[in-house]
Amino acid sequence: MRKIIHAMQVSLDGFMEGPNRELDWHMVDDELHSHFNEELRTMGAFLDGRITFELMAGYWPTADRDPASTPPEVEFAGIWREMPKIVYSRTLERADWNTTVAREVVIEDVLALKAQPGGDLALGGARLADSFRRLGLIDEYWIYIHPVLLGQGTPLFKSAESRTALTLAETRTFGNGVVRLRYTS
Repeated sequence: MRKIIHAMQVSLDGFMEGPNRELDWHMVDDELHSHFNEELRTMGAFLDGRITFELMAGYWPTADRDPASTPPEVEFAGIWREMPKIVYSRTLERADWNTTVAREVVIEDVLALKAQPGGDLALGGARLADSFRRLGLIDEYWIYIHPVLLGQGTPLFKSAESRTALTLAETRTFGNGVVRLRYTS
């Protein structure tokens, strides 16, 4: 059975974006981006919320034509375009680039998706991940901690009514100081 993997970048003080939704503190260099490409190219689909999808769709479809793009960025543009995507949105009417729009997170639909053959499913977007977490649908958490304190912003996790025990499966430190913690549920 395929796993649902929530991968997210976070500041040391637990924010996934700054107070004005900024992401300019992400320390994604060629080493880290190449790691993302290696991990994400094996996925069976990207599952994103509308905001994450629109952020990705605003850049990646043509990033490989930008002369300023690094080789790992050029590579990821192709990965992103070709990867099947499901965007969960009540407001988005349609989406391009191999994307299906789903209106709601329906447990039975997600379990059927997990039961299909193919690579694991990469979950993106804090609000969508919160819905999946509350429904017990996330199998692994890949948290990339950046060595920066933002002081304020959007927390990675919303408060919950119950505790979720996780098991540390792996750690990895990158040359730029980013640390990946991989947990299984």
